[in-house]
Amino acid sequence: MTAVATDTGPAAGDGRQAEKKWRRRGLVALAILLPLTLAETSYDSIRDWLHGEDLVARDVAFGQSIPFGGSDWRLADLRGGKAGRLPDHAIAVIATFSVTIGDPNLQRLWLGCKVILTDAAGRRWLPDFIAGVSLPDKVMNCTSAIFSGAKKGDVVTIGETFIVPEDAVKTIRPAVGLGSERPCFLRFQRAPK
Repeated sequence: MTAVATDTGPAAGDGRQAEKKWRRRGLVALAILLPLTLAETSYDSIRDWLHGEDLVARDVAFGQSIPFGGSDWRLADLRGGKAGRLPDHAIAVIATFSVTIGDPNLQRLWLGCKVILTDAAGRRWLPDFIAGVSLPDKVMNCTSAIFSGAKKGDVVTIGETFIVPEDAVKTIRPAVGLGSERPCFLRFQRAPK
């Protein structure tokens, strides 16, 4: 009878060492490639989010006109009071802007136009319909202005109505965001009292 050779010498040990070496390399590659993959797949989402949100405020003094979205924007009026059917402790506010059209391609430059109100606490309010409250004559909202056919040099009045809590009225500031300017937006100072 002959004995069967069971050689577990250096060749078997080399195999285990090689396997451990490849495992370590795989873990290092995973540690490098996983964050790169996440960055690559989220890049478009982050870019879209930045271009869809008003994140960086450009403060504008009251009465100052500032170029934004190819036109010059100026806060014309900010007024509020009890009107229409409002919830308790709420005020109706109308914000209007005088805008001198520079580049008449408003459908491209003003896409995503958004007028909002902000307060000192960082709260934001979007425009709202208020029964019994309407914009003054010849005042358009952003969407109407985009499709108004305004020409270079025309002056249009943009306005929106809002419902805000009474406690915010003293610190509210109107703001304007445009798709072509995001993530920047204009935040206007109120008239001095």
